[in-house]
Amino acid sequence: FNLCPSFDVLFKRIDAEEVDGDVERLTEADHARVVDLCYDCKLCYNHCPYNPPHHYDIDFPRLMVRAKAQAVRQRGIPLRDRLLVHADLVGRWGSRLAPLINWANRQPWLRSLLHRTIGIHREKLLPTFHRETFERWFARRAKTRPAGAGRNGKVAFFATCLVNYHFPEIGRAAVEVLEHNGVEVVVPPQQCCGFPFFDVGLIEKAQRQAAENLAAYRPLVEAGYDLVAPVPTCSLTWKREYDLLLSPGQARPVAARTFDLDEYLMRLHAEGKLSTAFSGHGGKIAYQIPCHLRDQNIGYKSRDLMQLVPGNRVSLIERCSAHDGIWSMKTDYFDLAMQWGKKLFQAVEQAEAETVATDCPLAGRQIAQATGRRPLHPVEVLHRAYGLTRETR
Repeated sequence: FNLCPSFDVLFKRIDAEEVDGDVERLTEADHARVVDLCYDCKLCYNHCPYNPPHHYDIDFPRLMVRAKAQAVRQRGIPLRDRLLVHADLVGRWGSRLAPLINWANRQPWLRSLLHRTIGIHREKLLPTFHRETFERWFARRAKTRPAGAGRNGKVAFFATCLVNYHFPEIGRAAVEVLEHNGVEVVVPPQQCCGFPFFDVGLIEKAQRQAAENLAAYRPLVEAGYDLVAPVPTCSLTWKREYDLLLSPGQARPVAARTFDLDEYLMRLHAEGKLSTAFSGHGGKIAYQIPCHLRDQNIGYKSRDLMQLVPGNRVSLIERCSAHDGIWSMKTDYFDLAMQWGKKLFQAVEQAEAETVATDCPLAGRQIAQATGRRPLHPVEVLHRAYGLTRETR
């Protein structure tokens, strides 16, 4: 009941007088409410005592996805959800019309209209669109990449739709840090990882995204490249969900070579290949570890990475932002999301740090919404500490 509103409602309904502890008495409305309140943070999987190898074999997050998929087949999907989960389509048009869209998202009267018609909350701090996407930046600088890249590794970079369209500064910092450490970086054609479709129950669409991405990255992995993603949701999707979405075993060879960005950088450090010649100054950092990074069970790689910089003092915050992909944008759940993220926001304020950091751009948006602080990705912290050519924001 401390993890999310879904379990909170479930347990309260089970304890209600008319249910009296008998789950068979829960109604269809009770079931629907529990499913709707699940924003797939996946933390319950690690906390539940009935996971494998227990004979109950419960996987609550995937049970919720199954329920959402059934609901989509029976009742369809709201227009708002259908629009927002098409991340690449929205991103392409948003980047082409970036000045206009960004202006419109700041107009109270237009936000009120979206609130009433589509159901995007009028107060939600929406991601910014960029005319120069990460992919355009990467293509533009193709002829100016530094010599010596590849001596310490080869990376097929999965930029993610969030970084490509909304947070290209993270992608730029990642590429420059990797190349600074002698790693060759390539960016093959790619789609959104498909998690937004998966999250709302559009399983067939998620499967198509997975198949197209796998076709683009598998030849590179077979040629010796590692797949690296800067957003935990996407690295988790490659590591775990593609094996569920595609034929058994089809995605496993690529999953075995998939790394979250800071996980990969710390791997370089363990091999003695990461430069520790930092020119920037350290400071106090409040670092929120995202739920989908915690679910990967790889330890605190991002915290450890930032602590390599002399003078950095990193305060670890293990609290959920309650953003999800589009969940906290909805008029139905905006206030609830802010309520469930309150412990995180308080921890950020109490840390009194010079810098706030998180690996998840959407968690960062949620923190900015509540505190006014704009978090950095840990790779941006490293980028600044190296004193690389320019600020990425």
